[in-house]
Amino acid sequence: MTNPFGVRSVINASATLTVLGGSLMPPPALKAMADAAAHFVDLPELHDRVGERLAELTRNEAACVTSGAAAAITLTVASCVGEPAQTFPADAEVVMFAGQRNGYDYSARLTGARIVEIGPSVAELREALVRRPVCVLWFAGEHLAGGALPIEDVVRVAREVAGSLPDTTALEPRGLPDLTAPERPGFSGTDPALPGPRAVPVIVDAAAQIPPASSLWRFTTEVGADAVIFSGGKGLRGPQASGLVLGKRWIVDRCRAHASPYQEIGRGMKVGKEELLALLAAVEWTLEQDEDAMLAGYERMVDRWIAGLQGLPGVVVERGYPSEAGQPHSRAIVRLSTTCGWTRDGLVAALWDRDPRIAVGTFRLPDDAIALNPQTLEPGEDAVVLDALVSLLSSGNGEQAG
Repeated sequence: MTNPFGVRSVINASATLTVLGGSLMPPPALKAMADAAAHFVDLPELHDRVGERLAELTRNEAACVTSGAAAAITLTVASCVGEPAQTFPADAEVVMFAGQRNGYDYSARLTGARIVEIGPSVAELREALVRRPVCVLWFAGEHLAGGALPIEDVVRVAREVAGSLPDTTALEPRGLPDLTAPERPGFSGTDPALPGPRAVPVIVDAAAQIPPASSLWRFTTEVGADAVIFSGGKGLRGPQASGLVLGKRWIVDRCRAHASPYQEIGRGMKVGKEELLALLAAVEWTLEQDEDAMLAGYERMVDRWIAGLQGLPGVVVERGYPSEAGQPHSRAIVRLSTTCGWTRDGLVAALWDRDPRIAVGTFRLPDDAIALNPQTLEPGEDAVVLDALVSLLSSGNGEQAG
C-alpha cells in the first residue's frame, strides 16, 4: 500500500472486521466507484434505479443502500416506528432476545426505542408481541444462535399472534406522506400494501452472513422476515461505508425517506453516488462467482495451515467449522501449550509487528488459541501467514508462557 504516512498494510487472516477495513473490493466495484466519482447525478433517482436492480438481483420486493449495517438498523427501526416527521426520540419498544444483545443494538436505541428483552421461548415471544412493539430485531450468526429462537419460529409466531388478536389491537396502517413533492423525488406516496403488516415486523441483521450468497433472499423471500440487513463491506466486498436493506417495499421506502438527503433522523447517514454504484457492482460480482469453488479454495488454505503447523513443539492445530460468524467454511484453530514458548497475546503482537502486519483471530476463543481465517486473504498470502507462524513458533523466543 502506498501512503504518505508510513502506515503498514495488513495481511488479514482474521475476519471482515471494520477495524481492518472490512474487505477488499473486486475490480468491477473499484471501477464503478471511480466512474461515479467523475459525474454529477440526480442522487434520489440513482437511489431508485440502484434499488430496483438490487431487488431484482436478490429476489426481494425492494432494496436500498445505506451507510453501513449499523445505519441500516437505525433506519429500519425508524421505519417500523412510523413515517418521517422528525418525531424522534420515539416512545416505542423493540423486542430482542436477551442472548442476542450486543453493541449494535445501540443503533436501534438511537431512535429512542426501548429494548424489551425476552428469553428463547415461544411463550415469552408471544407475550412481548401482544404488547405491540414496533418490531422484533433478530441477529443472525453462529455465536448468537443459542440465545434465541430460530428465525423461522420468530416469523411464524409473529404471524400467529397477529391472527389471534382482535382488529382493534392490530397495527394501524401507517401510510407514507406524499413523497412525490419536488424535494423528495422518486417515491410513490402512500403504499397500498401497508394494511398487510398486521404482524409485528421481523427485522434480521445478517451483516456478516455472506457467504452463502443465498442469505440475500433466504431470510426474506424464503423464511418470511420483513427485512434483512447486510454490511456492504464484508462478504459482499463492496465499499466499507455501505450497507444493504432488502425486503418489504414499505420498509425500504421509509428507510429512504428517513435518510439523507432529507432532513430526518438519518440525515447524517449519507450514501454517495460512489457507494451506490460500487455496492451494486459488488453484488453483481458476488452473484457471478462460483461459490462452491471459492469455498473449496478456503478449505485448501486451511489444509495447508494444518499440515504446515502440525508437529511444532507445544502447538496443536485443528479445523474449526463454521467460521466465527457462522459462514460455511473452516478456519485453522491453533492452540499454544505452556511448552511452546509463546503466550497467545505475545504471538498475536509479534505477527502484528511485522511488515506487512499479520492479523489473526481471537474472538470467542480460549486465551491460548488463535484462528486463521482464509476468507479475507489474497492469493499467496496464506503461505506468508504460514511462514511467519512457523518462523516464530520454531524460535521459541517469544513472550514466555506460564
